[in-house]
This record gives sequence, structure tokens and C-alpha cells, in this order.
Amino acid sequence: MNIYLIRHGRQNSPLCNVNVELAKEGRRQAEFLGRRLERYHIDALYSSNLIRAVETAEILNKYINQPHLIREDIREISFGLLEGMSNEEIDGEFAAFKREQMLLEEDIPYPGGECGRQVFERAMRTIEEIRTSGKSNIAVVTHGGVIRALVSGLLGLDMSKKLLLGASLENTSITQLVYYNDSKRFYLQRFNDYAHLESEEGLLRTNL
Repeated sequence: MNIYLIRHGRQNSPLCNVNVELAKEGRRQAEFLGRRLERYHIDALYSSNLIRAVETAEILNKYINQPHLIREDIREISFGLLEGMSNEEIDGEFAAFKREQMLLEEDIPYPGGECGRQVFERAMRTIEEIRTSGKSNIAVVTHGGVIRALVSGLLGLDMSKKLLLGASLENTSITQLVYYNDSKRFYLQRFNDYAHLESEEGLLRTNL
């Protein structure tokens, strides 16, 4: 079984985890990915319930044409009190938290929000649904915090080090997990693969 964890397209706001539509660049990113996924034989499509993930999945579905299943369990990590704030506001008001977080010594929750372990435990409800679905190639449109938590948890990594998984996850990047029934194990096949965007520099986060 192949599970393709897909980060949603670029959202229409720079603020922290606001539930908004895709930007025009995000829609273009999803179109590029949709054309790529046409050859992946996708037989199931899931997304988080946040608008940016739902819209990304709807664009992908023009190419893969599968029932679109929306699951709240794979929504983005709750940033708690940081949500709706700009990076500058966060750096000012939550400087002490950011310093502690970047020590990577504990899986600390965002103030008033979640930690990585909490995200992993709720997202696994959807992964278990997928694992027992009988499908072979599943696309899951979700969020950077969820992808890092799932990869860390499924590979048995220290959750406090999850932010070391990719300095920046690109929008519409693919992280592929492979599950083998005989060993009952998940394997990481690829991480943050954005080959479909490499010829479009304006669509990359690293060029913002």
C-alpha cells in the first residue's frame, strides 16, 4: 500500500493557520500535482476539513476522479494562541516559547494548542482507516505539522525532533509512506518531493 501525504497548496493569507482559500499560486501548484498524479493509479482521496486542503483535493480530483473523503483528524496542528498572528507578532509575543521549541529537547505544545504526539494520535485514526480500506494508492491532502508528526510517529523517531524533518515543506509536495502487510510496518519512501514544481520557481516557498 502506498500512502501519498500531500501538503496543501499555498493559502491566501500569511497569517498563522487561518482557515482561508487557496491563493492563485496554490491553485496552480495543485494543477501541476494533479497532472503528475494521473500516472499514480490513485484509488482513494482523503483531505483534512480545512478549506485549503479541501480545495487542493478538489483540484487534484479533476485528474484522479475518486470519491473525496474529508476527515477532521488530519487537520493542521492547533497553534493555539498563535493562530491568526503574523510571524512578526509571534516572534515578539511568543519569543520565549520559540526559543524553547527550537532547543528540540521536548515535544512541547503550542501555547493553548497541541504537541506533535497529540497530532499523531488523532491523525492515526485516519491512517488506520486507510490501512484497512483494501485500497492500494491513497492520496491524503493534509498539512506540514501532520506530515512531520506522522513520519516521526510511524518511524519511531523522537517527536521532539520533528522540526528537523525538512527546513520547509513545499506546498503540494509528496511524502510517500509504504505499508507492508506481512511485516505490519510503514516505510518512508520519499519526503517533501516537489519535482512537479521545479520548473516553476515562483511557486516554491524557498523563493518567497
